[in-house]
Amino acid sequence: MGRLPPFSPVAVTAAHRPIAIDLFAGAGGMSLGFEMAGFDVAVAVEIDPIHCLTHQYNFPQGAVLCRSAAEVKGAEIRQQLATVVRRDRPEMSPKKSPKRSPDRADIGFDQDLDIDVVFGGPPCQGFSMMGKRAFDDPRNALMFHFARLVNELQPKYFVIENVRGMTLGKHRDFLREIMEIFGDFGYQIEANYRVLNAAHFGVPQDRQRLFLLGARSGLPLPTYPAPKTRRPAACKSAKRDKALGDLPICPTVAEAIGDLPDVDRYDPLRESDWLPIDQLGDPASAYAQRLRGLLPDPADFSHPRSSARSHLSGCLRTDHSAQSIARFQATLPGEVDRISRFLKLHPEGICNTLRAGTPSNRGAFTSPRPIHPAYGRCITVREAARLHSYPDWFCFHGTKWHGMRQIGNSVPPLLARAVAAEVRSALACPPTKPDRPVVGGDRAWLSYTMRQAADFYAVSRHAIAPRQRQNSRQNSQNQVLALCPEPIA
Repeated sequence: MGRLPPFSPVAVTAAHRPIAIDLFAGAGGMSLGFEMAGFDVAVAVEIDPIHCLTHQYNFPQGAVLCRSAAEVKGAEIRQQLATVVRRDRPEMSPKKSPKRSPDRADIGFDQDLDIDVVFGGPPCQGFSMMGKRAFDDPRNALMFHFARLVNELQPKYFVIENVRGMTLGKHRDFLREIMEIFGDFGYQIEANYRVLNAAHFGVPQDRQRLFLLGARSGLPLPTYPAPKTRRPAACKSAKRDKALGDLPICPTVAEAIGDLPDVDRYDPLRESDWLPIDQLGDPASAYAQRLRGLLPDPADFSHPRSSARSHLSGCLRTDHSAQSIARFQATLPGEVDRISRFLKLHPEGICNTLRAGTPSNRGAFTSPRPIHPAYGRCITVREAARLHSYPDWFCFHGTKWHGMRQIGNSVPPLLARAVAAEVRSALACPPTKPDRPVVGGDRAWLSYTMRQAADFYAVSRHAIAPRQRQNSRQNSQNQVLALCPEPIA
């Protein structure tokens, strides 16, 4: 259930870099953001085998526990952490005394390791802005399991990401209850919690998320990051950023995806999601240059990734009907298609909130992808990744459904980095940049079926509830759910 490569070409936990644990890791948006801020994410916990393989592909040196956070124990996470640290930081391993048997030399070592931060976004559909929000929604119980694991692991800090709906109405009572639980566990939490917008941190997407910052009693609380960018004038919500008038404009849609070609010109992309790199145009902005690895980012302290890539992933085509193509082409930028209700992106604006669609046991409907600003089609997984601030080396599952689900469920890395940098500052730990490149995992992992992925981790093939047959009324309700204009994750 836990997976760690037997051989590592480069240490994931470099000396002097703080150690982080990712709960509810998904494909790794928060993992990447914390790594970019100077942390080493040693262990990731995720229930979905498809997400686990994607995380392991992009972070091949870390340990992955393919388990539900409701079932995993802190001791199991610490055992995985000890394995990683013994491999990567031998100077921290316990000394073996000749008077002590080798098999007892490591007893207590995993318990002695100090974890700097635990972070994650417990699934939040029970507090979504759409549909019924209920205290008794079993999905909300995962928030309590996050608190339980923090108590068992005793990190210096923790960060919780969740939907804005948790701050509204009677659900603030649930939030206060969570804060009281952490207080009972010996943690203080910033009472003046904030909802942060990804567009204020260099992400070309209007995406609001709640962040809760906590610290072990006696340690200084992190501060919330100050906005670095504001929304462009073409964005309908730009007027809300009047107080940020002196800040630079965040990257626009055109600046984010303008160098990516029209995938409909490439027939092989009907079957494969890999596009030759030489088909890309000149980067339209510094933002695109950095995501392509052509321009150094002075605030990026992540492990360098191998740049010897000939293809770009996430470019699988979608075959729309002729009627849909005509409608999409006729829809004005910034407006909504009258039939599908998909938004056509404005090239000088930013993307609306990217969402995950419905899970497999609720119809497995693909999320409502926006319409490309220049072509009569929906955006690709790679274009969505660019609008979410993922670098081009980061790969997702090869299917559109899984790929968009992984992006829509994740925290934009640049937003996560901004929060993580404040935690690192509270630790008084200067960031360091590793110099040895990380080589990605096995590309075959990105095309595994759920059955293959479950077998890889030796877990149940039904860890994620399988797709269920539904009557027409249920089918219609779930399609509406997938098209809902409010985010579900």
